Amino acid sequence: MSGEMGKIDAREYIRDITASLFQSYEVYSNSVKLSLDVEKVLMDIDTAIPCGLIINEIVTNSLKHAFSDGSNGRIFIEFHKENNKYKLVVGDNGKGIPKDLFFRKTETLGLKLITTLVEQIDGIIDINRIGGTMFTITFGTVKT
Repeated sequence: MSGEMGKIDAREYIRDITASLFQSYEVYSNSVKLSLDVEKVLMDIDTAIPCGLIINEIVTNSLKHAFSDGSNGRIFIEFHKENNKYKLVVGDNGKGIPKDLFFRKTETLGLKLITTLVEQIDGIIDINRIGGTMFTITFGTVKT
């Protein structure tokens, strides 16, 4: 939590989530690197919680599937204010989601959860499958 009631420091929140996931999946070696480019932004809790769950789900999928063959790789997260909106990018340079998988219509629980949470924060989601998998989510109005 930040010093303000009901506000969460996005940088610390994302750092904590990813550290816990890497620890849970025992990613201690140099095989998978984490790159964070997260602006210090205070978010209201109603926005931060769905964002945290989105990040949790995407990073978990990357840790479980993108490098399941033991290959080295990188997971990255970017979070910034852009044009008075929030922009969250989460991805990896692993195997990638199959090209024939339409993530908005899939039956997999994880991808359904991501799209539902993006809708909850009135966001727009896009996926790029070139060189791995990258989700770009734009949402909300930045409140100062």
